[in-house]
Amino acid sequence: MDALKMRILTDGRNLGNGILKVDGFINHQVDPVLIDACGRELAGRFGNLRATKVLTAEISGIAPALTTALHLGIPIVYARKTKPITMPNQVFLTLAPSHTKGRMVELIVSPEYLSKDERVLIIDDFLATGQTIAGLAQLAQAAGATVVGIGAVIEKIFEGGREFLRPLGVPIESLARISDMSEGRILFAD
Repeated sequence: MDALKMRILTDGRNLGNGILKVDGFINHQVDPVLIDACGRELAGRFGNLRATKVLTAEISGIAPALTTALHLGIPIVYARKTKPITMPNQVFLTLAPSHTKGRMVELIVSPEYLSKDERVLIIDDFLATGQTIAGLAQLAQAAGATVVGIGAVIEKIFEGGREFLRPLGVPIESLARISDMSEGRILFAD
């Protein structure tokens, strides 16, 4: 996606230590035209998998997951990081490290919205180490659902997440693959 790559180069900022700041257009303030194009592209790449739900993590994954689900015509479920009082006592819960928060976070899904026989497509804003996405896959598997694919808007391939997730045996797609962020650079793999 050339428009996404151009936006990363013009408005993204390499903050060092593998942190790419894209919160002016992807995950704090959202450019709806760009994120809709990302969702359309991801839906096109995964359209043949017959997914029944899109699963993501609160909060940064919601925008790309929502537009992907919209273009697939299926619901989105997002794993919450705190359990609201409206959620049942029995939930699916796992822990995953947050690169930007610098600590472990809970990922919680209600069994009301994720169940066996679901075909789950995981969508997130970033694929870096793969830990958050692996946590989402664990939630889906705990529900008895089948993970059918993994998609990310931006992949930092130098952090090894794709290899970490490869044992899941599902297609992994990303729209912008960054190969190097050393010395303030942002270099794309393709």
